Amino acid sequence: MNDRDEQDERVLVAGIGNVFLGDDGFGVETVRALAEHPLPDGVEVVDFGVRGVHLAYQLLDGYDTLLLVDATARGGEPGTLYLIEVDGGASTDPARGAASPPVLDGHHMSPDAVLALLDTLCAGTGATPPRRTLVLGCEPAGVEEGIGLSAPVAAAVPEAVRTALELIHGRSPDETDRPRTQPSGLAAN
Repeated sequence: MNDRDEQDERVLVAGIGNVFLGDDGFGVETVRALAEHPLPDGVEVVDFGVRGVHLAYQLLDGYDTLLLVDATARGGEPGTLYLIEVDGGASTDPARGAASPPVLDGHHMSPDAVLALLDTLCAGTGATPPRRTLVLGCEPAGVEEGIGLSAPVAAAVPEAVRTALELIHGRSPDETDRPRTQPSGLAAN
């Protein structure tokens, strides 16, 4: 996203996760906080929760950029934020070999499964997937049954909102001069 095309870009910021599984609710809590900010025309912020199939179908409406916000376990300290650029869908990456069909369990669809389903839907409908897909993830402390985020993940929500706003407004999170500290700092993908 750049300043030149900011008004013309269609951006979907999708919060995903299960609020009944502790830190898995990170994406949902982050988009709730993000929705309180003024956003440019063409930017939609939606809490999809565990409705991955709905997300895949919404993407058929045509978006330039998709920003998925989710708990993302990558082995860092709880509360560490990750910004990951997704390289094309399952059907467009020959290095992955034949893609397995997406799992159509609407309550257990990972971002990978949503993107695989989107590839299948686009192939069948002629729709175009987003040109750019990013995941803004947070290292969870725990995803056991229970409502509410752990302290380090809750503390990462405001930083995740700032990062999302920077991306929406066409700035790289690395272009700012504010420090990013662990555990809620932004880690490289």
